[in-house]
Amino acid sequence: MGTHSHSFSSFKSYLHALSDTPNRLRRRACSVSTSSEETSRLRARSGSEMKRTLGWHDLIGFGVGGMVGAGVFVTTGRASNLCAGPAVVLSYAIAGLCALLSSFCYTEFAVDMPVAGGAFSYIRVTFGEFLAFLTGANLIIDYVLSNAAVARGFTSYLGTALGLPANAQLRFTIHGLPKGYNEIDLIAVLVVLLITIVICYSTKESSWLNMSLTALHILFIVFVIAVGFWRGNLINFTEPGNPQNAGGFFPFGASGVFNGAAVVYVSYIGYDAVSTMAEEVENPVKNIPIGVSGSVILVTILYCLMAASMSALLPYDMIDADAPFSGAFKEGPPGVKWVSNVIGVGASFGIVTSLLVAMLGQARYMCVIGRSCVVPSWFAKVHPSTSTPVNASSSLGIFTAAIALFTDLDILLDLVSIGTLFVFYMVANAVIYRRYVAIGTTNPWPTLSFLFSFSLTSVMFTLLWHCAPSGKPKGFMLGVCVAVAIAVLLVFLFMVPQARKPENWGVPFMPWIPSISIFLNIFLLGALNKGSYLRFGFFSALTVLVYVAYSVHSSFDAEEDGTLSQKAGESIKECIEREVHIL
Repeated sequence: MGTHSHSFSSFKSYLHALSDTPNRLRRRACSVSTSSEETSRLRARSGSEMKRTLGWHDLIGFGVGGMVGAGVFVTTGRASNLCAGPAVVLSYAIAGLCALLSSFCYTEFAVDMPVAGGAFSYIRVTFGEFLAFLTGANLIIDYVLSNAAVARGFTSYLGTALGLPANAQLRFTIHGLPKGYNEIDLIAVLVVLLITIVICYSTKESSWLNMSLTALHILFIVFVIAVGFWRGNLINFTEPGNPQNAGGFFPFGASGVFNGAAVVYVSYIGYDAVSTMAEEVENPVKNIPIGVSGSVILVTILYCLMAASMSALLPYDMIDADAPFSGAFKEGPPGVKWVSNVIGVGASFGIVTSLLVAMLGQARYMCVIGRSCVVPSWFAKVHPSTSTPVNASSSLGIFTAAIALFTDLDILLDLVSIGTLFVFYMVANAVIYRRYVAIGTTNPWPTLSFLFSFSLTSVMFTLLWHCAPSGKPKGFMLGVCVAVAIAVLLVFLFMVPQARKPENWGVPFMPWIPSISIFLNIFLLGALNKGSYLRFGFFSALTVLVYVAYSVHSSFDAEEDGTLSQKAGESIKECIEREVHIL
C-alpha cells in the first residue's frame, strides 16, 4: 500500500489511473460496506461528531414540516379536477399508504444503521458503491432543484398573503435573458441563505425553529379545514357544477382515484430527509420508528381532511387546478373570500419548514457521500463547535440560491420527483435483499431473481394501466399481472429462508410490505411525463461520467491507503462468482 501513487497527484498519475479504469471498476463498483463500517470508521472521517440531541417529537416535527409544504396547495386541485373528483380524499389515503410502506423500509435501515447517509448508506451496504452513488447523486440533484422551486414558491405565496394581484411585482425581469430564466427572485435567494445560516449553526436550534413554524402552519391548515366544512355543502361531494359532466363520488372511476394518488404523492416526498437525522437522534431504536411513521400518518390525516374540505366548498369541475384552495374560497360561498389571503400566509410558513428540512437532509447526504471518498472528503467535515456538516450545508445552500435566483418555478417542477421515487424503489429492494442474503454465506440468485421478476411484472402492469385501451381485455391482463406477482411472491416466501433477522426493529410481514412498496413506486413512476425520464437519463449519464472520471479512482486510492477497509472492498460480484463456483 505504501508504494501506491495517488491518482490525482499529477497529470501522468491521472492518465495511468484512467488506463486502469476497467480493473478499478471491477474492484470498486460493486464493493459493499458494512453497518459497523458506516457507524464507526467512516463516521470518524468527519472529524467531530454530530451530537445526539433529537427526540421522537423532533423527528415528527421534521417529518411534518418537510412534507406539508406548498405541494398540497397545488396537487390537490389537479388531482380533483382532472383525475379523481371528490374521491381525491381516497387518492391521498392511497398515496399516504404508499409513503408509510416506504417509510417502514427506511426505518429498518435507520434503526440498524443510525448514520446521516440515509438511502445512500442503505444502498451502499446492500448493492455496492456504484448504485449508491447513482441514487445518491440523483437524490441530491432533486433536492437542490426542488428546494430552488420551493424557494421561488415562497415569493409567490408571499404575494398572495399580501394581497398582491401578480407575483411578478416581487421579482424583476431582465429582458436580455431567455424566457423562463429572466425573472430575478432576490426574496428566494434571501430565504435560502438565511436557512443555510440556521442549519449551519445548530441542528437542535433548527428543530426548535421548525417546530415553531410547523405549529403555526398546522394552525392555519386546521383553520382552513374548519372554515371549509363550516361553509361547505355535502351535495358538492356527489353533484358536479355542470350537469353535463360525470357526477357521483367517483366521477372518473377507480382508475381516476389511483391516477390521482400518483399526482398527489409528490406532496409526501420529504419524509426521507428524516432518516438522514438518524445520527443525531437519542435512542434511535425507539425514536426513529415513532418519528418517521408518526409523521407520515399525521400528514395523511391532514391531507385527507384538507381534500375533503375543499371538495365540500366547490364541485370538483369548478375547482381551479392550479390554485385549488385559494380559488375555492374566492369562488365559494360569500363571506369567505378573505380566507385566500390566510392560505397565502399558511403556505408561506409551510414552504419555509419544508425548505428547512430538505436542506438539512441534502447536507447530510452530501456529508456521508464525502465520507465514502466518491466525492472530495471536504464535504464530510463536521464543524467542532456547531456539530453540523458546515461545508456540505453552505456549498449546497449557495448552489440552491444561485438556481432559485433566475430559474422559473415550472421549469424546476418538471425536473423533480423521479429521482426520489427511484430511490424509494431501490430502498425497498435493498431491505428485501439484505434480509434474505448474507454475503459470503448465502446464494444471492434466488433473491435477485425474485426482485427482477416482481419488478418486471409491476412494470407490465403499469404499462397496461396507462397505455392499454379500456375494456374487458385490459381488465383481464391486469388481473393476470396481479396473479403472477402474487404467485412469484408466494414462491419466494416459501422457498427462500431469511438470512438475518433485525436485532431491534424490522419491517413487519416480510416480504409483503416492501414488495407492495416496490409495486407502488413503479406504478407512480409510470405516471410521470417524458420530460422527467429525459432529465433522469441525462443526470444519470452525467453521474456515471463523474463516477468513471473521478469517484472510482478516489475510492480506489482510499482503499489502497487503508481509509476504506479491505472488508468493505468485498463485492457482490465476487460473492456471486463464489456461489456459482460452489454450485
